[in-house]
Amino acid sequence: MSELSGLGLLTWVYPPGLVDRVVAACGCGEQRRRLLPARLVVYFVLGLALFSPAPYLEVMRHLVEGLRGQGLLGDWHVPAKSSLFRARQRLGCEPLRVLFATTAKPMATETTPGAFWRGLRLLAVDGTCWDVADSEANEAAFGRPGNGRGPGKSAFPQVRMAALVEVGSHAVLDAELAGCRTGEVTLVGRLPRSLGPGQLVLADREFLGVPLWQAFTATGADLLWRVPANRVLPVIKQFRDGSWLSQIRASCGPARYEPVTVRVLAYQLKGQGGEGAADGYRLVTTLLDARRHPARQLAALYRERWEVESVFAEIKTHQRGARVVLSSKTPDGVRQQIWAHLLVHHALRELMLRTAATRGLDPDRVSFTETLRSARRSVTVTPGSFSP
Repeated sequence: MSELSGLGLLTWVYPPGLVDRVVAACGCGEQRRRLLPARLVVYFVLGLALFSPAPYLEVMRHLVEGLRGQGLLGDWHVPAKSSLFRARQRLGCEPLRVLFATTAKPMATETTPGAFWRGLRLLAVDGTCWDVADSEANEAAFGRPGNGRGPGKSAFPQVRMAALVEVGSHAVLDAELAGCRTGEVTLVGRLPRSLGPGQLVLADREFLGVPLWQAFTATGADLLWRVPANRVLPVIKQFRDGSWLSQIRASCGPARYEPVTVRVLAYQLKGQGGEGAADGYRLVTTLLDARRHPARQLAALYRERWEVESVFAEIKTHQRGARVVLSSKTPDGVRQQIWAHLLVHHALRELMLRTAATRGLDPDRVSFTETLRSARRSVTVTPGSFSP
């Protein structure tokens, strides 16, 4: 797979023609020939994410070194850091967001291990936060946990991100960004736009509410969500496998008088508090047929929800770098960096899935960190098809 590594990987997943079309659609094309045309700046921003947290000039040298070795640079030269900074500002975040929205599609097939259950594609939703540069503009746009600086307050402003993830491939299919004071439920409520029939969405207990549940089920997708400990779920009909039919209601508004029928599964997991310790779990699902969808299998399936935590670790710890703060001091630059990280992760995951399929492996058996290191090492060997 070496021909798909490094910048070659980026131009394989995001070919120059597609990048040009996205740039033009966003109104970021050039009226005159520049040392840093928009297409090159897109790949440069992706390179910043691929080589995070390397500095500007080092990243640009990585991207063009292979071209120089093949005599393709001509009289082009690496611009000054200030020029790269202004080029990023000119480009903005919208082309990166649109490129992600255009390309972030499900990758797994029915032969991908762990991607489907009884014909349903497994997805998960969850949220995370990104630390960003401590500037007045970022704090005004995104806020910081707490009410300001001081003991117990966050050292950095934060961006909250909600993501829809394909469990089997670890591909992020959709994402929403906002300031840290915007709740995860609000952001997750914007993700049903990427859902449809034939999918089973897993979610943790903080998302269980009638309006959000109805927004997701209106797409035709099925749901398997954990229940908060204090939620009362009366038994309407008991099934032989121990599950039962119940109803959930909204706490206020018109939906309060329109209960939603769900199936409840209750089970125990051995806890970490010593021998015999156990924690009770309850799940609710749209899959009401106990014969077709046995409770024991659904309970075992729910642990796949934790794959989304692995996805966040891949992006924020391994790819971005542990405890690395996004460097942009402007909100637009911050959003640009986050979309770039999601795009690079998508490219790496597509390569991993193709590698796994070629070798007949579960994608989980292919190392993300090794794939990332290989991509970084091979930039100067396979420069890809992009040109300044």
